Amino acid sequence: MQYLVNVLITLLKALVKFEIVIVAALPMSNCQLCDRDCLKLTVHHLIPRQQVKRKKLDESPTANLCAACHRQIHALFSNQSLATEFNTINLLQEHPQMQTFLIWIRKQDPDRKIRTRKAK
Repeated sequence: MQYLVNVLITLLKALVKFEIVIVAALPMSNCQLCDRDCLKLTVHHLIPRQQVKRKKLDESPTANLCAACHRQIHALFSNQSLATEFNTINLLQEHPQMQTFLIWIRKQDPDRKIRTRKAK
């Protein structure tokens, strides 16, 4: 039994380290960006942790996002631009490429795995 507890603790530490923290498993919750009902949401730091650590600031605000929206954000924007230009949900939603993505993603099944391509 203790072995299983240790394995779970190790897995959770790894998930936190790579920012793959699942904040909701059940019941369904809404993604704060696309507003779809999803089983799993991830934590997105509105000001990337990389920027906060360098400047020795307090934790940045977070948003609960579906995996597709989270991946799309990081495919479109660098950490620097996320920290300075797109550090709120509203600013992200107003970007033209994100608007196009959000119109499309809202029509998709929340359980479907979405591929993300890097912006050119």
